[in-house]
Amino acid sequence: MNPILSKDFIGLAAPTIGDAEINEVVETLRSGWVISGPRVGALEEMLEHRLGVPHVRCLASCSAGLFLALKCAAVGPGDEVLLPAITFAGCANIVEQLGAAPVLVDCDRATGLIDLDHAAHLAGPATRAIMPVHLGGRPIDMVRVNALRDRLGLCVVEDAAHAIGAAWDGRVIGAHGNPTSFSFHATKNMTTVEGGALALENGAMADRVKRLANQGVSASTWDRHGSTGPADYDVVEPGYKLSMTDVAAAIGIHQLRRLNEAIDRREQIRRDYDQALGTLPVDLEPEVEPFARHARHLYAVRVRPDAPVSRDELILGLRERGVGASVHFKGLHMLTHYRRRCGVAEHDLPAATDYARRTISLPCHPGLTSHDQARVVDAMTAVVGGG
Repeated sequence: MNPILSKDFIGLAAPTIGDAEINEVVETLRSGWVISGPRVGALEEMLEHRLGVPHVRCLASCSAGLFLALKCAAVGPGDEVLLPAITFAGCANIVEQLGAAPVLVDCDRATGLIDLDHAAHLAGPATRAIMPVHLGGRPIDMVRVNALRDRLGLCVVEDAAHAIGAAWDGRVIGAHGNPTSFSFHATKNMTTVEGGALALENGAMADRVKRLANQGVSASTWDRHGSTGPADYDVVEPGYKLSMTDVAAAIGIHQLRRLNEAIDRREQIRRDYDQALGTLPVDLEPEVEPFARHARHLYAVRVRPDAPVSRDELILGLRERGVGASVHFKGLHMLTHYRRRCGVAEHDLPAATDYARRTISLPCHPGLTSHDQARVVDAMTAVVGGG
């Protein structure tokens, strides 16, 4: 039997779904309206209030938000988009799907965040956009990002898949003037099972995102059938099927209400891990700046070169002891397609290569009990501590 199917296995992440979400889903199913409608609208309004932005569009995924933001910025063939080598393949896939070229940027050795100095060095006449990633929930320096944006005349699309609830310099991520896409996947700080949201300042862009997510149709099914006029619509450009359902939003409404509580629990897990693992041959994540807030989506450590096992051996050793662990992320320049597409070797991005080879994410979610965490620590000590 696969060990991850055992009830005693400690998974890397798990959604915390309560009676409020379950009851809301049941009520939605019984209402007869399950596709995008009033509950999606309610979640969008809640997110607008939470983020302090005028427009939020809930979508099928974070990737959908990134794609539509770049689409609205007219990124396409002949353009280049700067993005960190340490991120999920979906970021680069989106750039490819638009016909543009991804340009892979090295990372900061301590945090894994995009190296903005290297990004500026790589920017050229064809550079149209930059996609900074708030990796693991750690906010990137948005003052520097926006300064680079303004100096080079770039479009910034923030990948905040990990960062709902994070903040930089007193302002939440999503409220720094750039299109910002969040993920509500089942592993994230709040979930709609699958789904995401795009935060926007520009009303015309928000309207276009709504249309494009609904096959380019000028009025959604809910808008047409909920109005008093004729159920008419138009299509002025082809779109996609990227909308969120009311069933998904029914979950998100209650998840958002408990977001602060979830992040606080993740922060406590982080402190306990730091204290327990500090003597092992692993590098802990550096402290976040005092004026910033880390969303604590991931808890990651890096296995030191002098440790008795490699990172991959550690993952296998933890699994044998009933503990899940993962890699966030294998560098894009280490993936076959993007190594060939971008022409970048591992030695060209030394910090990203080192980060990708040594980093391991440990279980971190609100449902992780103190007993579970003690088991993780014991397993870590047994494998990497040589016990």
